Amino acid sequence: MTLKTFITLISISLTTLFSQSSNSRPVSTYSIVAYDEETGQLGVAVQSHWFAVGQLVPWAKAGVGAVVTQSFVRVEYGPDGLTLMEEGVSAEDALAQLLADDPQQAVRQVAMIDVKGSVAAHTGERCIDMAGHQVGKNFSVQANLMEKKSVWPAMAEAFENSDGDLADRMLAALESAETEGGDIRGRQSATMLIVSGKPTGIDWQDIVLDLRVDDSPEPLVELRRLLRIHRAYEHANKGDYFMEENLINEALEEYRLAAEFYPENVELPYWSAVALAGIGRTEEALPIFYSVFSTNPNLRTMTPRLVKAGLLPDDPKLLDMIIKQ
Repeated sequence: MTLKTFITLISISLTTLFSQSSNSRPVSTYSIVAYDEETGQLGVAVQSHWFAVGQLVPWAKAGVGAVVTQSFVRVEYGPDGLTLMEEGVSAEDALAQLLADDPQQAVRQVAMIDVKGSVAAHTGERCIDMAGHQVGKNFSVQANLMEKKSVWPAMAEAFENSDGDLADRMLAALESAETEGGDIRGRQSATMLIVSGKPTGIDWQDIVLDLRVDDSPEPLVELRRLLRIHRAYEHANKGDYFMEENLINEALEEYRLAAEFYPENVELPYWSAVALAGIGRTEEALPIFYSVFSTNPNLRTMTPRLVKAGLLPDDPKLLDMIIKQ
């Protein structure tokens, strides 16, 4: 056999192997799909030594289920799995149907969960070692290309024994994988997707959280930072809502919590000062304005513009006091 013939045969073999795959290289390394019985939320969290893992791997729909498709990714497992579960097919049966139609199931790693408590996972026998999964109550963890085969059991233990909400517990699972050795190739990207337990039927409204770290030397560190900032803006948004409803004290409390979660962003305490000034608590507001303006003078310039929006009274004396801070 000539070298040219050998190369040709190898090329044909690889083309055949991946002809049913949406990606010709192994994507994603460790992940979790989970369901929170108390809130009804469904979530997926993933870490990979692959760029922008959030584009291919995680899938979730409120009131339906969640899917993770990895190893040699066939993206169709995501949308097709959700469609089947929305039609009333259990996660276990949906996965079985899709695997039966996939001639390359031996290189796939897939997990699905639905809102009825059905959990299913598949690790093909040709997934790159170390590879495996573990199914528990309301969750499944799975991994491939790991340094050690203890990674996915460590993830399961962390999820089962951690406190907090669904995001906290899924992140704990990812961090435990990294502590256990993680991906033998290293790390690059991470993502977390959570959908509401109270579906509206409008997909974008049903997304509770959608965080993506596409390229980072420490994707889980960055994912945890983004989760903290996400929580800050959840409180800030609640503060804005209470301001619209003229519930000032409630708004102030939400703005305070937002600033606690994200102290490096001076805009968050700024809105507390605006709320205080708007209800006549000027003495409390002025020191906050002073601190904010010393860090970000542009907010001083912006302040008079709030009058038109009704966020501050049309009171030149008050505005002058604020601007001079």
